[in-house]
Amino acid sequence: MSPPRCEAPRVRPGRAQPGRRLRAGRDARSASSARTAAVRSGSATPHHASCWLLDPEVQAARRARRITRRTLAHWGLDDLADSAELLVSEMVANAVRYAQGPVTLRLLHTDVLRCEVTDGSPHLPRHVRAQDTDEGGRGVLLVDRLATQWGATPHTTGKTVWFALDLPDRHPRTGIHPRPA
Repeated sequence: MSPPRCEAPRVRPGRAQPGRRLRAGRDARSASSARTAAVRSGSATPHHASCWLLDPEVQAARRARRITRRTLAHWGLDDLADSAELLVSEMVANAVRYAQGPVTLRLLHTDVLRCEVTDGSPHLPRHVRAQDTDEGGRGVLLVDRLATQWGATPHTTGKTVWFALDLPDRHPRTGIHPRPA
């Protein structure tokens, strides 16, 4: 199985643009890849799909949080921003820490919000029991507790770790969130 594909925007040769948004919506192969991922996850065809290539640097998690929050606001999914931002940040930080090379962040809005982080490491995430004094080791636990579903898909050049969050309830005609009683 090959990793999800996001095509880079056209740039002049010799001018790399790390951290730039990859335009999944404008490239037929990328849109097809997004539909395939959505179908594989049991979701409908994506309403929106966006993809970014992140450099494997300390700032990648911060950039991924900002990207996630802005994208969800643009899609009208502000209610999911806090959870999605936390989980994306955790997954990107782990990819930067343990993998070699660039990291891809992809967000898909179907009947759920699906967030994917692809990296070049073949090692899949696993549960570890963190001690009270440990600074790390709780990322998989966070994803397991907050996400509706999550998993990891190995492929020939690494893996894709993903999670899904249910969309907030909205009025079917107006799209407005119901007010609590």
